[in-house]
Amino acid sequence: MGEATTSIMPSSDATTVAQYLAELPDERRDSIQQVYDVISANVPEGYEEAMNWGMISWQVPLSLEPKTYNGEPLLFCALANQKRHMAIYMMSIYCDQTKLARILAGYEEIGRKPNMGKSCIRFTKVEHLPLKIIGELIAESPIDQFIESSRR
Repeated sequence: MGEATTSIMPSSDATTVAQYLAELPDERRDSIQQVYDVISANVPEGYEEAMNWGMISWQVPLSLEPKTYNGEPLLFCALANQKRHMAIYMMSIYCDQTKLARILAGYEEIGRKPNMGKSCIRFTKVEHLPLKIIGELIAESPIDQFIESSRR
């Protein structure tokens, strides 16, 4: 682990998901695990799970989409522990306005205001997430459709 790593790591040098989860502070491990379980249970076939960019990532293998802007696998979804929050990076909701509308409606259903950035959904407690909708949106993003939408 690098010198900049603290007990609440903004990124990680972990090379496996198990190692990443083990490094998490106790108060965040359960939340990250719950979100990880929802994403893993719903991610369509073809995406690869990896530790990339210091977070748990589900990505399009370069063998399926070699022409990316940075030469790295196309990021579909990621889960990270940040300094002040945890975050889900769901690229599919930023490629499709109807999916974005569904995630916003999911927040309305649970009576929460979304805490979203340009590419992330931030949360401090798993109860603050519309996990059911997140799982559905993940499941509804087959890899070929995601690759096509990323080209637009």
